[in-house]
Amino acid sequence: MAKATSSEALKRARKVLEIEAEGLRQVRRALGPSFLRAISLMRACVEAHGKIVVSGIGKSGLIGHKIAATLSSTGAPSVVLDPTDALHGDLGVVHEGDVALLLSNSGETEELLRILPALRRIDARLVAIVGRVNSTLGRHSDAVLNAHVSREACPHNLAPTTSTTAMLALGDALAMALLQERGFRKEDFARYHPAGALGQTLLLKARDLIRPPERCAVAGPKATVSEGLSLMAKARSGCVAIRGAGHRLAGIFTHGDFARHYAKNRDVGSVALGEVMTRRPITIREDALAAEAVRLLRKHQIDDLIVVDARRRIVGLIDSQDLPRLRLV
Repeated sequence: MAKATSSEALKRARKVLEIEAEGLRQVRRALGPSFLRAISLMRACVEAHGKIVVSGIGKSGLIGHKIAATLSSTGAPSVVLDPTDALHGDLGVVHEGDVALLLSNSGETEELLRILPALRRIDARLVAIVGRVNSTLGRHSDAVLNAHVSREACPHNLAPTTSTTAMLALGDALAMALLQERGFRKEDFARYHPAGALGQTLLLKARDLIRPPERCAVAGPKATVSEGLSLMAKARSGCVAIRGAGHRLAGIFTHGDFARHYAKNRDVGSVALGEVMTRRPITIREDALAAEAVRLLRKHQIDDLIVVDARRRIVGLIDSQDLPRLRLV
């Protein structure tokens, strides 16, 4: 068999993406009242402390795993039910008021059709994602989402490709629309991802990132530059925070400031910090999210960020060198 040339492979890849993109455009055009009905059913289910049970066979079943994971991670409890196992006892996972999200391109998948009567007896609500809305599954569902596409991206129009992409995209659309309907916030999302950097960034506050007191250099405005440098060396810090009246932040003096002033005045060590400090440094409130601290450090390309309270009193220091250790960058 002759090997495909690079240009042929790229041409085929682009064609696949074009076909799948057109399939998604078809699905987008088909959205309508039934989608809103599905969201209404799912929202009522979640708010009543029910769950969404996702079921499908083969490739549709694999897509169902991803949809269930997305729903659960955005605060809509979801489980996957294998329809074959459901016929042998696993239907016990479905309770009255739950929503069964059923995936089938043909809408005639035998295993799904066989559990329909049982789902009705349990009084679960049925939402179908199908390629044929007039199929048996579509006709017997409370809400049916049209995942019909003109063709698969497979050159033989056989392997599930465009159709499974359409199902996955509709699942994402359901999850994101439901998320917004329920007022799900970034902080809520982080609660379901506590081990990841995202969860860390979204849950932590600036006060959680500050260095311990002995690692923060603080001096009054009358202290000399030499004294400030000594405090910085002792704290192993790149700056000294200048404390004014009422312990409020008056300014900041950094190693960079010292280098710039030293180039102009070799006797800068004897100058009072209040004369050479930066008077309006970038700061962050102690109750701000850690994500905001990361954003400020990156935006202003600074290494040190002073944390203050509501009265602008010095609370502590965030050093960019600590962020990798905290898994925030």
